[in-house]
Amino acid sequence: MTETSGKGTSRRGFLKAGFAAGGALVAGGTAARAATPDPLITQVQPWNTVLGDGVDVHPYGMPVKYESDVIRRNVPWLTADSVSSINFTPLHALDGIITPNGLCFERHHGGAAEIPKEDYRLMINGLVDEPLVFTLDDLMRFPRENRIHFMECAANSGMEWAGAQLNGCQFTHGMIHNVMYTGVPLRALLEEAGVKTEGKWILAEGADAAGMTRSIPIEKALDDCLVAFKMNGEALRKEQGYPVRLVVPGWEGNMWVKWLRRIEVGDKPWEQREETSKYTDLMPNGKARKFTWVMDAKSVITNPSPQAPITHGPGRTVITGLAWSGHGTIKRVDVTLDGGVNWHTARLSGPSLDKSLHRFYFEFDWDGSPLLLQSRAIDETGYVQPTKDALRKFRGNNSIYHNNGIQTWSVNKDGEAENVEIS
Repeated sequence: MTETSGKGTSRRGFLKAGFAAGGALVAGGTAARAATPDPLITQVQPWNTVLGDGVDVHPYGMPVKYESDVIRRNVPWLTADSVSSINFTPLHALDGIITPNGLCFERHHGGAAEIPKEDYRLMINGLVDEPLVFTLDDLMRFPRENRIHFMECAANSGMEWAGAQLNGCQFTHGMIHNVMYTGVPLRALLEEAGVKTEGKWILAEGADAAGMTRSIPIEKALDDCLVAFKMNGEALRKEQGYPVRLVVPGWEGNMWVKWLRRIEVGDKPWEQREETSKYTDLMPNGKARKFTWVMDAKSVITNPSPQAPITHGPGRTVITGLAWSGHGTIKRVDVTLDGGVNWHTARLSGPSLDKSLHRFYFEFDWDGSPLLLQSRAIDETGYVQPTKDALRKFRGNNSIYHNNGIQTWSVNKDGEAENVEIS
């Protein structure tokens, strides 16, 4: 290719001009790399010279091998056995608001049940006009809805009640995911069975070895609960409750019963293990609050964070994170670089959906000095995410559940981040 002058400048000539101007671009404060000769772009590379895989090599697509470290991880010492345990979503490695199906955190009480779809049954009984049993095919004949919601374990950030514990937002905040669920409104199934006047509660029961059960007020069941069989367009994964799970938007994840096999209608709550001895909030006076279902407004900076340090040095830097609320949408997210002395309004990007994750960004020029990074969410009701100290003044620090306090990352001059707590 030959070079021409004037209006006919060739692509090669343009690139040469870009090399000459590269220093000026960087000096102007952009995030561009200085355009010096780089063999990775000036020389032909192996991937330019050989044919790649054909279309049938991977009938079900998998992530590229260069991203093999983006996986769910557990903390072995948290539980005695992995069949009644949890692993964590790698929030620090994701962007946008949708969690890939293979990265949605797992929480099991008796291991992940494996149920053939042809053997699946869902019973509705109790205070109903006609007890019913549905197959998966039966459920698929009802009108469906698609909804994007977050699902957060009530114990998310629970270790942090006593102070900074786990070093990484995957471990401090990774008991959450956000997907599009497809399913049938629970209201439609209850209407099919006919709820008696005295029916005030439902009991959702799972088919796993733990026989997970939770009481749910009938008002919530008839409002926005979903009997879901797909997530992000495909069938539920086994670990996410295949073939059917309950979706209880905005409420603690333990109520989203997986492998859903039965819904009983009753006149009062059943007071089961998972709503008495567990999933209650122990107060300073030794008494426990129960039925604290809603997940209040919360946020976390996912990058930079302990697993995602600043590696580029001083200059243009992007802060990003997630915010959510069980009360609805997020109205605003504030970010501070100095531990709360000064707050800046972050930029929300992407859809703002009811009871869904919201992605926020804040761009600034880092001068290399230490940072104390925090974010705080404000939801559509006006509720402001509190500090951990504010929560402890009301609830003490003996609780495990519903810690939505502000998280702090300390970033040193080398860009390394650490979980800390400031007062």
